[in-house]
Amino acid sequence: MAGRANGEGSIYPYKSGWAAYVWVTTPTGKKDRKYVYGQEREEVHAKWIELQAKAAKMPIPTKTPTVAEYIEYWLAEVIKPNREEGIYSAYELSSRLHIIPGIGKRRIDKLTVRETQTWLNKVPGNCQCCAQGKDVKRPEGKQRCCAIGDCCEDFPSRRVIEGARNTLRAALNHAKREELISRNVAELVTLPKSRKTLQRRNSWTVDEARRFLESAHEDNDPLYGLWVLLLVLGLRRGEGLGLVDDDTINEEAEEIGLEWQLGRVGGHPLTHKRQLKTDGSVETLPLPPIVLTALRITRQFQASRRTESWPKVCICGERHQLLFTTSTGHPLEPRNVKRSFDSWCKRAGVRRIKIQDTRRTCGSLLAALDVHPRVAMQILRHSRIALTMDIYTQVPDKTTRAALKRLSDLFEDSNADESNPERPVTGSLA
Repeated sequence: MAGRANGEGSIYPYKSGWAAYVWVTTPTGKKDRKYVYGQEREEVHAKWIELQAKAAKMPIPTKTPTVAEYIEYWLAEVIKPNREEGIYSAYELSSRLHIIPGIGKRRIDKLTVRETQTWLNKVPGNCQCCAQGKDVKRPEGKQRCCAIGDCCEDFPSRRVIEGARNTLRAALNHAKREELISRNVAELVTLPKSRKTLQRRNSWTVDEARRFLESAHEDNDPLYGLWVLLLVLGLRRGEGLGLVDDDTINEEAEEIGLEWQLGRVGGHPLTHKRQLKTDGSVETLPLPPIVLTALRITRQFQASRRTESWPKVCICGERHQLLFTTSTGHPLEPRNVKRSFDSWCKRAGVRRIKIQDTRRTCGSLLAALDVHPRVAMQILRHSRIALTMDIYTQVPDKTTRAALKRLSDLFEDSNADESNPERPVTGSLA
């Protein structure tokens, strides 16, 4: 067996082979030993020379973290200080519920494509009620599924599965930039199919949407203007709740500007507004007559009950009044808006759908109102006119169109009531 050469005191026999170390500077700034191993001395010597050259150029970690350890660092030091709070919340949720329980104990440099694919294939079959103990946490006597042996099969959707893969891919990409790994195994896996669930996304017909709006208008629902925005302009709930009652709505130009949304992220109090996710969502949209009249009714109603003590929301250093608020001027809680929507579905005698699914009805309503396809394309924020025209081919019958036109005319007639501050409004949101 060959001995040590001059200057190679850090290369030595180790067990049945050889080992060597180099003093390196870690990413935290500390000095520590980094070891390399091999069966032959020449092999270890080559690794030792390569490690010395690398240590002279950059910090070298002496310990490779597990997937769980690295994701914890990545979320706290990379994502949270530099990304939107909603993005951090989504990454944290995917990591905590899916990645860490599945492959969290594996070292990131030892994680293989096969292991990652096996983990990802199991995600669609993991009942989240069982995994998170949702039913177990319910009081005794109110447990109704997984805790009593009757699995509710609350399987993750395709969007959840894709989110878990994307979160791992983003974390490993950063580890690759830090030279902890040489390749990103999450980029090499195949996304599995999600399990089919009994509940599917739904939408209203134009006639059902008309009946809902008629009921809300006739009963003077204080959120009637919000329902019109969701159904006719296809706004998201957070975008509607984030509208401010000032220069956002231009009645003369018949336009509305979208830049902010209201929402609760990560359990924080509902006292702040956040910018829309993408530049494509920040738009100035044209207002069809039915929407313009509904907004006038809402603004008049808000002005009649607003007091000097009403709170304002701070946006970019300026104070603004929200268009939709509680009776005391505070921001509306999204869950209360959902409950109100469900209640009005029952009153109107229409099918109960998710409030998020109102966007799917928007295109059909615009077609029934004879809104030009190019204008509808801008309202729906489609990238191609072909997408809009696919919706426009699904027009309702003449009877439904005529009823919707009468509804629009009825809204125009209600302008005469705007000057009356005693206009009755049934129902309120606390």
